[in-house]
Amino acid sequence: MEPENLRKHPESQNVNARKRRALLKSALVGGGAALAGFFSGPLAEAAANPREQAAQDAVNRATRAMPAPKIKDLSVVEVGGGGANDSMVVKVTTDQDGLYGYGCATNTFPGGRNKLVRAAVDQYIKPLVLGRTTDRIEQIWQICYFSSYYKNDTVQNCAIGGLCDALWDIKGRQAGMPVYQLVGGKVREAADIYLHVGLGPESGDQNKQFIDNSKKLVEKGCRNLLLAMFIRDGAVNNLYGQPKFDDGSIPFDRDKEIRKVLSAFEAFRKEMPPEIGLAVDVHSALDPIRATEFCKAVEPFNLFYCEDLFSPEEASHYKIAREQCATPLAIGELWNNPHEWQPLVEDRLIDYVRHHVSHVGGFTAARKIAAFCDNYEVKFAWHGAPNSPVGHMTNLTLDLTSSNFGIHEHFDYPPLVQDVFQGCLQIKDGYAWISEKPGWGIEVDEALAAKHPITDERPNEMRTPDGSVIEGTG
Repeated sequence: MEPENLRKHPESQNVNARKRRALLKSALVGGGAALAGFFSGPLAEAAANPREQAAQDAVNRATRAMPAPKIKDLSVVEVGGGGANDSMVVKVTTDQDGLYGYGCATNTFPGGRNKLVRAAVDQYIKPLVLGRTTDRIEQIWQICYFSSYYKNDTVQNCAIGGLCDALWDIKGRQAGMPVYQLVGGKVREAADIYLHVGLGPESGDQNKQFIDNSKKLVEKGCRNLLLAMFIRDGAVNNLYGQPKFDDGSIPFDRDKEIRKVLSAFEAFRKEMPPEIGLAVDVHSALDPIRATEFCKAVEPFNLFYCEDLFSPEEASHYKIAREQCATPLAIGELWNNPHEWQPLVEDRLIDYVRHHVSHVGGFTAARKIAAFCDNYEVKFAWHGAPNSPVGHMTNLTLDLTSSNFGIHEHFDYPPLVQDVFQGCLQIKDGYAWISEKPGWGIEVDEALAAKHPITDERPNEMRTPDGSVIEGTG
């Protein structure tokens, strides 16, 4: 029954109804802002305005009055695992006890600049984000990206990627779910991998060694193998008859390397089962004419791709190669600017993008790259080394949640790296399996990491026998 006073004063009932409608409308508006805030990124104390504060209050109410965590500290953890196993991650600590996260910021061997990434985090990114709430990942990414008038360099992108990937880790830990569950779940159970295989010492029969090395990996369940062009396989004496120049650089013979690779591939296809995938990484070591001829020469071997045939600076040659042969093409580990890869994808001049995820700004940026490429039937195969185990888990999360996944580059970590990073992804029967633990599923032994800093960074230099400096990696 209605209260007596409402029957006697119907105007009071109308006023109360209007108040209830106004209150409901306010709640709905607040809730919408809360949802927008949840998917946009954190809020700075200093930059808060009434509307943003109202949205943040709605988030706090939605989490049963628990305030959103705020960024209390940023630190950098590095591990000198040796060459391709060097790692660098950003740790974000919040104002809530026991809540933190890790994100990959690796930018090391060869010719890397990990010391600059540390400086970028400590001196530029950290002062910008302290005190902000951790829930606005996209907004924090944008704030950091636009904080510099000069954008898209590898150092800045690694710092941003490390920070924001740590925020994704935090969000997963809060939710009690792996990050892949936060972005729609899996589209596949595990990721097909490839492993690197070498020719072996030059003193022996390199074709036989290449076949034997390949068979050992296939026996472990691997179905896809890649041979990389490196100094070690094309090393020669310089024009003075010496194995090194005065500054220690090693001369590299591009024609010798081409002959060795083509001979090894011919032997591989004769000896190995036809279903075993084969690829080559040129490392941009060939000039455009040699590269185009090489791309045509490997076509009969049915590669799953030929990687970094040309450097990003010579990207216009991909059109020439595309017109002359059907060898699948992949490029990307040197990219950090969208204008480097968008034209190649839009014109369908490549088949795989190979971005190093931290170099382009981390998980947040890579998801957008994958979605863009999907519109053009271009697959991705994220660069895998050097990379931290956190970065590999980030790559695998993208692999399992995106429809245009191609293949996963995998390296086995040495015992030291596995001791520091507890919870590395698992390999079984040629597939990479993701962790089901919250966030990226990895804990870091920071005390052990502090005892093993990165010490093996060196300049990246390749020369021809006459002393000319050329593109490539060693």
